[in-house]
Amino acid sequence: VFNQEPEILHPKRTDVLVITPWLAPIVWNGTYNIDILNKKYHQMGVHVGVTIFAVKKYTVFVKTFIKTAEKFFMVGHKVNYYVFTDRPDDIPKIALPEGRQMVILNVPSYQRWQEVSMRRMEMIRDFSQQRFIKEVDYLVCVDVDMQFTDDVGVEILSEVFGTLHPGFYGASRQHFTYERRPQSQAYIPQDEGDFYYAGGYFGGTVQEVYKLTDFCHKAMMTDKQDNIEAVWHDESYLNKYFLYHKPTKVLSIEYLWENHFKVPNVLQRRRFVAIPKQHNAIRN
Repeated sequence: VFNQEPEILHPKRTDVLVITPWLAPIVWNGTYNIDILNKKYHQMGVHVGVTIFAVKKYTVFVKTFIKTAEKFFMVGHKVNYYVFTDRPDDIPKIALPEGRQMVILNVPSYQRWQEVSMRRMEMIRDFSQQRFIKEVDYLVCVDVDMQFTDDVGVEILSEVFGTLHPGFYGASRQHFTYERRPQSQAYIPQDEGDFYYAGGYFGGTVQEVYKLTDFCHKAMMTDKQDNIEAVWHDESYLNKYFLYHKPTKVLSIEYLWENHFKVPNVLQRRRFVAIPKQHNAIRN
């Protein structure tokens, strides 16, 4: 017996878009009941994998990432942190509770940071097929130079999800920095596109992440043969993929934030925040 009317009849938020035109939920604070969701995913015994790339000097971010994730990310659920790195000896040893573990995956280093960024799609794809499919139910693929500052739980899980880019929140389509050259595989025409998605936060079931990363990697390789590099590297190809393969859930800017942005009134929580850094010093 329901003690309360189902909340669905009374949308909690009217100040933000909570559903896409293709009826995928957009996740904001106040749009879900975490207790109901936790119960559901505990019954399923869900196991979540997180991929991060700690290549070259980016190893310095791993400790903060894991420590803050342990406080806020999928608390009470089973988690594998997959750390892709070319410097395994620089990855700190962190004691984790039962059901949560860090897995070091050795990867080659590339000269240019753009290459490192773009090769992530290939590596996630290959490991999805060889390993992740046997170990976890969902993958969450994020940047390592970030910290969790509020709860991020099973409310993000879905078949395939993308995240709104905080730099383009509220901007109109013509301001999106999609790849506009028709000769690129990442090309999106001026009159198309739903949202501008961030390259640093996507995920879904292992099978769906495999499809997404396979598409992006093949598109990049085709462009590479034609001496084209998309304007925002892997992010450009991700946006192209989501244009024709709509995400089944979209995460709001709460899930990816940079503190130097002007804070809109709709932002009630900042859950996952970029760590300020000198890009050039870290990348080179």
